[in-house]
Amino acid sequence: MTEQSTTKKENNMNFTISNITKGIIAGLIATLVLTALMMMKKFMGIMPELDPVHMMATMAAQKAGMETNMMIGWVMHFMIGAVAWGSAFAVLNNILPTKNQLTKGIVLGIAAWFIMMLGPMVMAGNGLFGLALGPMAPVMTFMLHIVFGVVLGFSFEKLTIKSTRV
Repeated sequence: MTEQSTTKKENNMNFTISNITKGIIAGLIATLVLTALMMMKKFMGIMPELDPVHMMATMAAQKAGMETNMMIGWVMHFMIGAVAWGSAFAVLNNILPTKNQLTKGIVLGIAAWFIMMLGPMVMAGNGLFGLALGPMAPVMTFMLHIVFGVVLGFSFEKLTIKSTRV
């Protein structure tokens, strides 16, 4: 195999079903960790008004003209974290900066935070960067997304290394 065809094969590697599945699994693991931290934050009384799951459930209910159903918020939360961001991580992995998966995860986590701050947070009536919830909202969500990114990158790396050993 030539060097050029090896590079092309490596670049296309991220678009395999296997790699996207690993991304979704890594996204699920990262979302579970993020969810545990969100629940601990709420249980400890730290910014209980900052509840993205409730925010998504409420927005969905308003758009559909029905009562708020928290199950819809939870499904959306896990679909976005696992499927959307996990798949995106697998597909974009080769173009994310650095070779380090943890750093790549952090970059994607920051991108996810930024999109959340400019889109859903505003649509939910919490203002740009969620500042209507107070100055700690963007800081808290930023830290949570950094953790999400670290766990995403770490999990993806472990899943990828494990599959290359088999």
